[in-house]
Amino acid sequence: MRDWRSLTPEEQKAERDKVPGEYARKQRMNANLAATLDLLKDDQFAQAKAWKVAWGCYLINTPEEILADSALYLDIYVLGLPFMFFYNIATGIFSALGDSKTPFYFLAVSSLSNIGVDILFVAGFKMGIAGVAWATFLCQGVSCVLAMVVVFRRIGAFKSTRKVVLFSWNMLGKVAMVAIPSILQQSFVSVGNIIIQSVVNSFGASVIAGFAAATKLNNVLISSLTTLGSGISNYASQNLGAGKNERVKAGFGAGVRLLGSICLCFTALYLLAGRQLLMLFMNSPTGEAINTGLTFLQTIAPFYLLLAFKLTSDGLMRGCGLMGRFMATTLSDLFLRVVLAILFSRWLGVNGIWLSWPVGWFVGTVLSMVFYRTSIYRQAEEKTTL
Repeated sequence: MRDWRSLTPEEQKAERDKVPGEYARKQRMNANLAATLDLLKDDQFAQAKAWKVAWGCYLINTPEEILADSALYLDIYVLGLPFMFFYNIATGIFSALGDSKTPFYFLAVSSLSNIGVDILFVAGFKMGIAGVAWATFLCQGVSCVLAMVVVFRRIGAFKSTRKVVLFSWNMLGKVAMVAIPSILQQSFVSVGNIIIQSVVNSFGASVIAGFAAATKLNNVLISSLTTLGSGISNYASQNLGAGKNERVKAGFGAGVRLLGSICLCFTALYLLAGRQLLMLFMNSPTGEAINTGLTFLQTIAPFYLLLAFKLTSDGLMRGCGLMGRFMATTLSDLFLRVVLAILFSRWLGVNGIWLSWPVGWFVGTVLSMVFYRTSIYRQAEEKTTL
């Protein structure tokens, strides 16, 4: 990243003429960053980290008044990444063993515990942003350790008469064929979420606070549905491997009913008690922040039922190895959300951003249903009539 202090007078004028106030903001950021780097002059690693965090936050339009809190949150949050890595390994092993309940229990307990510890650290201990970050770190760590302990106990219970192979290139290739599309999909989703966050950040700290609190509530549902979707994938792959294609079709109906009932409960909860729930996640709630979070929830909650159809279809496609179709539905949803969030924010303001969620979900759901009917459902029908 180029240092703005090194610009020539002509370049400085060009920058000032681009966006009113933007050049001044960059100058203030450089002054603050220079002061920070001077304090860290004896620690080269810390200097590099401070530079990257500051400019990374700038690129996504983070307001200056919360840059310090953003850097603090990231410093703590990244410490928990190893926990996420090993937890996902444990979840994959549970899924391979046909056990979708155990990882769901871990995820549900972790999510609910995270909410409780967030409240304790923020409202009880007055730890602010650091409390939110440490709560996430703590809950992720406990879930990871417990999940790995259970995994090792399960594996130790298996008896094998053949020599155990610790590594296999052939198996790695098979895993990569399914894993790489999922990795790419998750990477694109992360990049898309960063872009949407940058659009939200441009509306100021109060909007960011309201969006962050509402996103936590939204993620409670999304995490639960995602875990159930993984269970549906396991169900589909196991029955497909056993040649029981007709059960895959039956699984679609059961999945929609299960996920749909959960979606309807969360829709009612967020529409009726959204304001009270949002205030649990705000240290010093303002009227604008509360209204922002409430508008976000009121905009997307009525469309939660779409996710029941989409995630059930996506889970079946993943379980049947139709990774290309799965990526198409996910990326179309994400692409629309990103593009529409940018466009709607210019035309309708901050409330336009929230409209991109239901539009993206609707298009993604239609594609998922089309792919389900033209591939999985048709195969199951042909199998049944033979």
